[in-house]
Amino acid sequence: MNLKSFIKKFSLVALSSSLLFGSSLTVTEKTEAAQQTGKIVVAGSSALLPLTQQAAKEFKKANPKVAISVSGTSSIVGPQSVSKGSATIGACDWDATKPVPGFSAFQGLNAYPIAVIPFATIVHKDNPVKNLTTKQLQDIFAGKIKNWKEVGGKDEPIIVVNRAHGSGTRVNYQLKALKGSSFMTQGENYKEVSSNGNMIKAVETTPNAIGYTDLAYIKGNIKAVSYNGVEATVTNVMNGKYPVWGYGYLLTKGPATGANKAFIDFIQSKKFQQGSLKKLKFIPITAMKK
Repeated sequence: MNLKSFIKKFSLVALSSSLLFGSSLTVTEKTEAAQQTGKIVVAGSSALLPLTQQAAKEFKKANPKVAISVSGTSSIVGPQSVSKGSATIGACDWDATKPVPGFSAFQGLNAYPIAVIPFATIVHKDNPVKNLTTKQLQDIFAGKIKNWKEVGGKDEPIIVVNRAHGSGTRVNYQLKALKGSSFMTQGENYKEVSSNGNMIKAVETTPNAIGYTDLAYIKGNIKAVSYNGVEATVTNVMNGKYPVWGYGYLLTKGPATGANKAFIDFIQSKKFQQGSLKKLKFIPITAMKK
């Protein structure tokens, strides 16, 4: 074999080895990327619960060595649990690092926006009322309008179902739908529930009830009514016609690290934002102008 042939053969062997090594490195990198370990405990918002549960399912599939649990009751539980150390991630329907009406800012937490949440007024599907104005809603939830016939419905008493204090859905609904107007707090036809799941149960089993929730929960025996003539839809939120929405956040004690950071990054990723998040009737965080 002459020198020229030897050099050519050696170059081909070297190139093949390089490609093989590169391929092995890629496989190794992918394997390592899938080997997140640690423990994630998510607590807080029930409005975000369908999203965090789905994200946990997908994240766990890709990261089987991560122990992850998700629960949802009310937004205030999110920052409280993280501050106390009983959860590693708090889900909240407002940025709890900043004050909102009724709640002071939580110190030492970092907030990460993960979704835009559309909220809607809900009634039983057999209720003939299809639209309510801001003023009508203010008067209904204040206990001034007490019968459905006053807003174009049947001659039946209105049962007001409200979320308990500490609910992020309540904070957003009061600010956006009621323009800050006060809720009634007691009465024969008034009740409070502790989560969005309980809100749905109350309204779907009470034909004369009215309440509110996020779009992800609206199905079965409940329906959303229009707000000032505008339907509660993802499209109407995105085009600026429907104003009853807010950002959902995940909170950690200090900057997120390890598996918790990986989980938040996963939810904020284009794949999840444009996939499962949209299917659940949430809106990607990049779709809205703040």
